[in-house]
Amino acid sequence: MHWAKTRPAATFDLAISNVLGCSIDDLPGAAEALSLAGRNDNGYQPLLGAIAKRYGVEASQVTTAQGTSGANFLVYAALLSPGDDVLVERPGYDPLMEAARLLGANVNQFDRIFEDQYALDPDRVKAAMTPRTKLIVVTTPHNPTGVIAAPEALREVGRIAAANDAHVVVDEVYLDTSARPVRPAVQLGDRFIVTSSLTKSYGLAGLRCGWILSSPEIAERIRRARDVVDGTGSIVSERLAVLAFEHLDALTSRARTLLDRNRAIIEPFLAQRQELEYVRPDGGTVVFPRMPGVHDTRQFAERLLSERHTAVVPGHFFQAPSHIRVGFSGDTQALEDGLKELAAALDARA
Repeated sequence: MHWAKTRPAATFDLAISNVLGCSIDDLPGAAEALSLAGRNDNGYQPLLGAIAKRYGVEASQVTTAQGTSGANFLVYAALLSPGDDVLVERPGYDPLMEAARLLGANVNQFDRIFEDQYALDPDRVKAAMTPRTKLIVVTTPHNPTGVIAAPEALREVGRIAAANDAHVVVDEVYLDTSARPVRPAVQLGDRFIVTSSLTKSYGLAGLRCGWILSSPEIAERIRRARDVVDGTGSIVSERLAVLAFEHLDALTSRARTLLDRNRAIIEPFLAQRQELEYVRPDGGTVVFPRMPGVHDTRQFAERLLSERHTAVVPGHFFQAPSHIRVGFSGDTQALEDGLKELAAALDARA
């Protein structure tokens, strides 16, 4: 996150992972919905109801948060104590580890590997468990590869968690970009806690509207943790988020049209580049190609940015230094131009 916030601006930014931002015209009625009035002590009730309806749960199972990162932190704050262990996938999204360390927990990892198409492997999870493991943390679609975890694999991970009195946190922030419907993991049982937001899939990053789906008992613990973290969310943001849910089908269509168009550009590009190997994503907004023979892509990414004004994310941020993460969720012309610059940089290495 520090790198993302402090790196130089890029003309062609392929390091982003959220769907191209909406304008105010993409959310009809936004101006009328703006108000500082309303009560949201434990979340704005119309928003809790809208989230619950969308994901097939009860309102008592929903807790709001400041984006998915805020949601993940609240879960950690509610369920972890210093000295507890958290088990996180590798490659993995760095804040999922650092938030646990911030709270005094230890981080262990299990691997999702290229040769297995980055599938979630319950055997690897089980082998990495310790008697102190309180949370198993996965993303689906996987950040950074876009691979969706198989439901049976998730169920088995849930059984492993239950046998060790642990819970499974499933970050589903990219799930709504999937072309096929996928049930939220919270429907697999009370051992599962799902986090998500409107940020990545809908082009509404500015709202910072996130949420947690869990059992009612866990939801109560998370709300009490929120009392000492940020108290409540912004009533302005939560009122606008209700409006977003009223138009979510249209926003979903907008996002999928953009992603389908851009996927039809980036996938042929990757197929033609022998310098890159990748696993085709099931969903999400990014791809994670490997550069065989390159131990660490940092120097390549730095030169791409400084010489060709094009940004990609070096793989070492995900504990996979021979990879780069390339986003395809932004402006289509910028994607095409950025891929031309990436091709030129790859050619220059030959």
